[in-house]
Parts: sequence; C-alpha cells; structure tokens
Amino acid sequence: MTAVFSSDTAADGEQAAPPAPERAPRRPSLSPSRAADFKTCPLLYRFRTIDRLPEKRSPAAVRGTLVHAVLERLYDLPQAQRTVEAARELVAPAWEELQADPEVAALFSPGEDGAAPPSLQSWLESAGKLVETYFRLEDPTRIQPEGREQLVEVTLPDGLLLRGYVDRLDVARNGALRVVDYKTGSMPREAFEAKALFQMKFYALVLWRTRGVVASQLKLIYLGDGEALTYAPDEAELVRFERTLLAIWAAIERAVATGDFRPNRTRMCDWCDHQALCPSFGGTPPPFPADAAAAAGWATLPLVERA
Repeated sequence: MTAVFSSDTAADGEQAAPPAPERAPRRPSLSPSRAADFKTCPLLYRFRTIDRLPEKRSPAAVRGTLVHAVLERLYDLPQAQRTVEAARELVAPAWEELQADPEVAALFSPGEDGAAPPSLQSWLESAGKLVETYFRLEDPTRIQPEGREQLVEVTLPDGLLLRGYVDRLDVARNGALRVVDYKTGSMPREAFEAKALFQMKFYALVLWRTRGVVASQLKLIYLGDGEALTYAPDEAELVRFERTLLAIWAAIERAVATGDFRPNRTRMCDWCDHQALCPSFGGTPPPFPADAAAAAGWATLPLVERA
C-alpha cells in the first residue's frame, strides 16, 4: 500500500513528547555528522568532538540555521495559514533570536581589519528566497508532521548509542514513515548521492530499531535549486548500514585508545578552521586531551604517554 503523507491520512498532528532529561552518566555517542567527520578526517573528528575547538560561524551556515528555524515554525501555524507570505513573516523574528549569539551578530559588523561585512539586507533576502523555494516542493497545508527537530536515539546491542535530530518526521495513518531533511544548498551530482543519503540512512536505522518500521521514504529537500532526492531503504540495507556504523565506531575507539587521529587531506580542507594545527599543512596538533576524553564519557583513556 502506498503511503500518503497528507492532511487526510496523516496522524493527528500532536508532536511527540520531548525526551525526559537524561540522568545517566554521560557516555560517548555517534551522530550522523560526527560519523561523517571521522570518515572524512579522523583528526577533524578529534578536534570537534574531543578537543571541542571553536570554529567560525559563516554567513552560509547561519543562513541554514535561520531557514531551518522558519520551516520548523511554519508548522506551528494552522494548516490553512501556512502560506508563502506567512513564512516570509517568520524570517525577521527568527533572525532576531539568532542575533542573541554575539558571534552571529558580529558576522554583519565591520571586521577588525576594517573589511566591509556582508550586506545584511541581501543576506536576509537570500534566506527569504530559500524559504519561498520550499513551497515549490511541498504543500505544507497538506502535511501534519509528527515531529520537527526531533531527537531520535537508540542503543545497539553492543552498547553503541546512536543519536541525531530529524528535521521532520511524517507518519501516515497506516504507520508508514517519511523522514525529511532540509538542505540550503543544491542537490549533489549522482556520484555524491550516497554521501548525501548517509545521514538519512542513519535516521532510518534508528527509527527501525526503535519503532520496528522501515521508513518508506527518505527525502532530502534542496532549497538551493528547488530539487528533491528521495530514497526507499529496505531492511537488509539497514542491517548492512548498521555494520558500517559499528566499523566506524570501532575505528574511533581505537583512535581514542591510542590517541592516534590521523589527518586526511581532501578538498574539504580548504574550508577547515584547523589548518594551523594540522600536520598536512605543517602544523602540530595539541597533546591528546585525555581529561576531555574522560569528561566526554570515554571509559578507556588513551594508551599514549602523557606529559
């Protein structure tokens, strides 16, 4: 049976109750972004997850946050009121909230070197156009999500905790699941589709393990060019994907146990904030932060000598 995720077949629209505050001791977990970091560059994973080194906020990244906030709030409105005009009106208040972060506000202030900042007006207009593009791809008056920015997590039998946030989760009356993710860039070429779907398969795996239902559709919405990528996984594929995640986690555990997080130079390095500390660019990483690893919940501290 084909699932129809519209107002006449959707669930009653009540959002899932927020997860109860965690009381257990903190322990390491794997998210789609951190798994992708390690696959791309183990040293980047270390810098972001264990060292927690600061990274600059870019106008493009903040615009993505803004657009996501608008699309999330769009579904707070009654279905009939989810119009393009209403969505555009949500941009300004969402931006006001984001400016509470001084780093975000500073993006549009003159730099210390006197360089002119990006134009705030044109930047906001570009965000509004991305929001408008969304309406070419879906009709929000016919969709009643079960969850938005929803935490999904599961502990696999070997103890690995998987967790992540789903942009939108739709559930049809027949129980079929659709996982939706918004991207503010353009749809990748066919050769890079597998990388784009990695995150969605992660969510599908967690939902299958927690609900016993394989998502009928994974949908990536690319607002940059108004395209959408859809995919229907099957159970055997999710089993294989789980093995992939376990292999990634085993490699992470080995790296933590030895303190050996090696760099992997790719084209993505051009956008990395940590080149000054990377051996691939003549830098030297700081000593492995064993205390930070312990604070992150790692039970096995690195086997390297500490000064």
